[in-house]
Amino acid sequence: MTVQNTDADSPQNQPSNDEQQSGTLPTPANNVSEDTPDSRHGAATTARQWQVLSQLQRNRWVGTTHVYEQLILAGFDISLRTVQRDLNALAKRFPIEKNNANPQGWRWKDDAPLQSLPHMNLSQAVAFNMVEANLTQLLPPVILGELFPWFDLARRQLKNSKVTHSWIDRVRIEPATQPLIAPHIDLDSKDNIYHALFYQLQIRACYTRSNKSQASEYVLNPIAIIQRGVIIYLLATRTDDPDIIIRTFALHRFASVEVLDSTAQTPDNFQLDRYLDAGSMGFTHPLLSQLPDHGKNTAIELQFTKKAGKSLTESKLSEDQTVTINTDDTLTINATVNLTSQLVWWLRGFGKGLLDAKPQLLHQVVLDIELAEELSL
Repeated sequence: MTVQNTDADSPQNQPSNDEQQSGTLPTPANNVSEDTPDSRHGAATTARQWQVLSQLQRNRWVGTTHVYEQLILAGFDISLRTVQRDLNALAKRFPIEKNNANPQGWRWKDDAPLQSLPHMNLSQAVAFNMVEANLTQLLPPVILGELFPWFDLARRQLKNSKVTHSWIDRVRIEPATQPLIAPHIDLDSKDNIYHALFYQLQIRACYTRSNKSQASEYVLNPIAIIQRGVIIYLLATRTDDPDIIIRTFALHRFASVEVLDSTAQTPDNFQLDRYLDAGSMGFTHPLLSQLPDHGKNTAIELQFTKKAGKSLTESKLSEDQTVTINTDDTLTINATVNLTSQLVWWLRGFGKGLLDAKPQLLHQVVLDIELAEELSL
């Protein structure tokens, strides 16, 4: 991030040596290559005060002692008094303010422009690092491109912090299911899909359905992007569909995508959260769809061995879930869920640990592998 220039930063208004030693951010001399004790001292002062500013926040007071402790962790050999002098000197040059509390706190003023914030603190750097590691697949190129400098800044900020490196080395996100390798996605197609979704434009796409060998051409209205496991799906409607059915398209099956100038149309009253809560991405099971309302919001009763069902006592299937511990050392789980193919495969993973399931049709589907059919796109 860059520091907003002021008249005081211009060459004709460079601070004196006394001002530099008192804590004001020094301005490099014209001959930046000259390595003298004064220039090294000025660079060290700049680095330290840069770090001081990076600890301040906009909407929260930060104590001087906290700033001092963070600088110590970052490797600066200074005193608390030096930090206090730095803050008072920096307040003359940057839009920061202090309160009258004891101990004293500092923050960026509410109207401080973003470009005045010269750095990011370690907490922010950790957050950007985790965003880069886990969310870049879901960010549109127009946003991702703007974030790359921040990702780079975060990596450089974390490079010299032993404390933060320790945190990153101790935190992982592990899938609850068998890890799978994500299929290859044509990057141009992906970028165009994200671009069209971001700007609400239609696309012309060549797409190969899983049960077809030849690609078909569609004009689509992009609606949303959903990642389910390692597969990324586009929710969209086809312009040639009079029923305006919302369909799922796997990104790895797009051969090519062209962004059109025409505005994409979203179905009236569409809400993504409501769409997902209805179980639409769970893939309706063909047999369970015989039940009322295609198996949506169905009351189920599951009986497990105590060992197999233990995890459900800690993480619920639904908000209304109840657990009954039976005298025969089994567990009975009652919950309201959507009956989907995903539920069937999940229950099948318990093997003999699942003793019974109601409705009876659900138990029959779980026990008979040949009855399970997955949705083909």
